[in-house]
Amino acid sequence: MQQELTPKQQHLLDYLRRIIDRKGQAPSLRHAAADLGVSHAAVAQGIKALEAKGYIKREGRYSRTVYLLNRAREAAAPHRWREVPIIGQVTAGLPMYAQQEWDGTVVIDGAVFTGDNLFVLQVQGDSMRDAGILNDDLAICQPRQYAENGEIVVALVHNEEATVKRFFRRAKYIELRPENPDYPRMRYRFDEVLVQGKVVGIQRGPNGIK
Repeated sequence: MQQELTPKQQHLLDYLRRIIDRKGQAPSLRHAAADLGVSHAAVAQGIKALEAKGYIKREGRYSRTVYLLNRAREAAAPHRWREVPIIGQVTAGLPMYAQQEWDGTVVIDGAVFTGDNLFVLQVQGDSMRDAGILNDDLAICQPRQYAENGEIVVALVHNEEATVKRFFRRAKYIELRPENPDYPRMRYRFDEVLVQGKVVGIQRGPNGIK
């Protein structure tokens, strides 16, 4: 159960709620102090008290990422979102050249996808159809340079072609396996494949792209 707030703490919480609702992130200590007419130390102390009483949660001690919590101490739905970059496209069919440029951002649920440095790739092709990954899906990826057998990964082939496939390490080669019988399994030498990330989720449709 959340503890009762003092009038000053309630005033600070109401202020944070207004700013986060409007801008999507908490203000800096400097801006909050100026808006409220108090010192930086007073704002910092108030935020610490709100966190201790279960009304907010910070990602880190000095982070501006603040989540407003509900009575169950879970991030309130409007304040859980986070933006991650879409990095070009990746082919789930024949590999294509891996692009490094950002191609917009997508908003995802920060309570579901909690990893650091997540990135998103737009899938082209239907070779992963039977795993539920379809053409134009947005693959949410956790950066990695390793994989366990059976995991769906983003792999860089020959240092230039990125593809989404199921990963298997064999005794003498790497197998990248599609999830569509119309596509063949691909075998590569160990030095021909670099795992770039694990696919941890899929977002469907264009509405998430900004």
